[in-house]
Amino acid sequence: MAAEGCEEMSGNGELEESSAMEDAEVPAPPPIEMAEMSEENGSATLAAEAPVDPDTAPFSLPPATEDEEGELPADFERLWKVAHDNPQDFTTWTDLLQYCEQESHITASRRALVAFLARYPLCYGYWKKFADLERRAGYNDKAEEVCVQGLQAIPLSVDLWIHYINLLLGTLDMNLPDSPARIRRVFEDAVAAAGLDFHSDRLWDLYIEWEKEQGNMKNAASVLDRVLKVPTQVYNTHYDKFKAHLSSHEPKDVLSSEEYEELRTLCRQSQKAERAEQAQEEEEERPPGEEEPATPEGTDTEELMQKIREQVLLHRDKVYQDNEGEVRKRWHFEDAIKRPYFHVKPLDRVQLRAWHSYLDWEIAQLSTDTKDPDQVDQSQEATDGSEVSAQPQEGSEEATVAHDDHRVRILFERCLIACALYEEFWTRYVHYLEPQSVDEARAVYRRACEVHLMYKPNIHMQWATFEERHGDLTEARRVLEDLEKTLPGLAVVRLRRAALERRAGQLDQSEALLQEAVTESKEKPMLHAFYSIKLARLLLKLGRNPSRARRVLQEALEISPDNDKLHLNLLELEVSGEPWTSTEAVQECVTRALAAPLAPHTKILFSQRRLQYAEDYSNSIQSVLSVYEEHQKLLNELGGTKREAENGDEDPEKLSKSEDGSAVAVSAQVPPTMPHVPITTPPPPVMGTDMSSQAGYGGYSNWYQQPQYGNYNYQNTWNYNQGYYPPS
Repeated sequence: MAAEGCEEMSGNGELEESSAMEDAEVPAPPPIEMAEMSEENGSATLAAEAPVDPDTAPFSLPPATEDEEGELPADFERLWKVAHDNPQDFTTWTDLLQYCEQESHITASRRALVAFLARYPLCYGYWKKFADLERRAGYNDKAEEVCVQGLQAIPLSVDLWIHYINLLLGTLDMNLPDSPARIRRVFEDAVAAAGLDFHSDRLWDLYIEWEKEQGNMKNAASVLDRVLKVPTQVYNTHYDKFKAHLSSHEPKDVLSSEEYEELRTLCRQSQKAERAEQAQEEEEERPPGEEEPATPEGTDTEELMQKIREQVLLHRDKVYQDNEGEVRKRWHFEDAIKRPYFHVKPLDRVQLRAWHSYLDWEIAQLSTDTKDPDQVDQSQEATDGSEVSAQPQEGSEEATVAHDDHRVRILFERCLIACALYEEFWTRYVHYLEPQSVDEARAVYRRACEVHLMYKPNIHMQWATFEERHGDLTEARRVLEDLEKTLPGLAVVRLRRAALERRAGQLDQSEALLQEAVTESKEKPMLHAFYSIKLARLLLKLGRNPSRARRVLQEALEISPDNDKLHLNLLELEVSGEPWTSTEAVQECVTRALAAPLAPHTKILFSQRRLQYAEDYSNSIQSVLSVYEEHQKLLNELGGTKREAENGDEDPEKLSKSEDGSAVAVSAQVPPTMPHVPITTPPPPVMGTDMSSQAGYGGYSNWYQQPQYGNYNYQNTWNYNQGYYPPS
């Protein structure tokens, strides 16, 4: 891993800090839950991808031209070449970035950062470094552009949002009337994108403090009221801040006008009723002739203000209790996640299971919550920018479903930060989105295949299957073609392309793809034979052109005469023809196989097949006998090897022990046989004989049941039957 100076760096480009937060900031976990939560990478290291609009463009900031420095540093070209020759090696990139930073060369740093972030856009720390580089050079507009590009790639990154906001606060002229409005819009974008994250507390706090600095106490209270409904790590501190904010200001300066007037009227009525009851008691005790002291109408006493505060807290306390329950449900899931940020180092199985368990639970909650249409849509209200209201608003069933679905998507996006290099989570997200929106599922496939998993063929082929299933053959072709350019020579991809064209009715194109593969693989005999068999089968079965199929196999045998699969497929082709025209071709095929450098058992297999063919289709018994005699001769020549393989090294004359321990000689002599006349059923077995050689004509029996012929003994080297359909 790269280092900044001599300090260890995380995969996000940030220096590793203490994993524990200040005790004053981190609350004790809710009752009956586990120990205190901690942040893995210091202050909110979460970096995530787009939860709202997953179809974001990759980083493409053009390098500057007006401020280009002339000559690049001495070792830049060398490190640049090393990184591009092995783009999947994260260390080569960080070495290049560290060198550029040490040299303080802005042109080299820009080129390196643009190339690096196009490949690793989830490393939010390097977006921050890039923005700081531009700001130090005096290019504030470019620094903002870098932040915007970074947030398009990882809108769940609380750190990057805060960095962007601080950049604007440091560069905008706040005396201009548009500046505060722009800052507020950015804050709203930030909480809309990342506000539901469990570690988003610092973003909410920054928003609240900024509103206070602007003197907008109502807006500050509104933001506090929204975050009270979001289950976050330090949820209880937000309620404490709300109470402190309410007690230090007049209610009319904090609450919305509607809520204040409603509560004021309610409290006045309550106060008037209390005073009437008290006045009645005092009137009974008042001396005769003494009148009741006058109370000025329309004035808000401190007692009334206190009653309003009590009513406000009474309403918020219910919201707080509900939110605490949500935090309690999620606490142990969040505690199990030790690395919420992106890193190229593999995650252990415990971490992968933790993410799966969390997703399982959140999706199950969605199914449970949709059955309760009266449930309050708290988190949706927290991000809709609404003012504080007197009563929590009850959402409709549709709103509840939308909110819960949004939370599931947020969790998926968080998961795809830490697990960006794992196909299973991308596939699971697609399966979740596809019933709701094909376009959103397609966008997830695009992000996975074009950015994070460029060299993982299975998910690309799943994407192509997805497009074909939804009728977009052009996109399916493009996906497979791009994959083949990225991973040239992968047989499964070429077969998938040929199959796609065949299903689309483009048989000529399917044939052309296989023919091209055959031509290009001549230097690799095994692969050449594989493609030749596939092409021959296509020509025979679908093209109805056995002569071309035969020619393909014969040409392949010239390159690989020792490939038994080619011989077997050619024999099968000849056997499948018309009997009155195929006899000579079958004989020629078997003769070629017997003369080839094949294993003895394979040659016997061919001879058996020839004998079976003669029995089934020959017009004369003489031809059958001739083939049978040739088969017996071959068995005598190769049978020793066969028997040796079957029976080991035992000599037929070796003694075997009987049950009583005495030595018994097993005779290897064959009793006198019947006249050598072929029969259509095997003769009865003779004790002490080799059944394979003495069964007589017809004893070849079930040659086709042998595994060497039945399935051609394919070794599934190319794994071309895997990943065709997405796993369920």
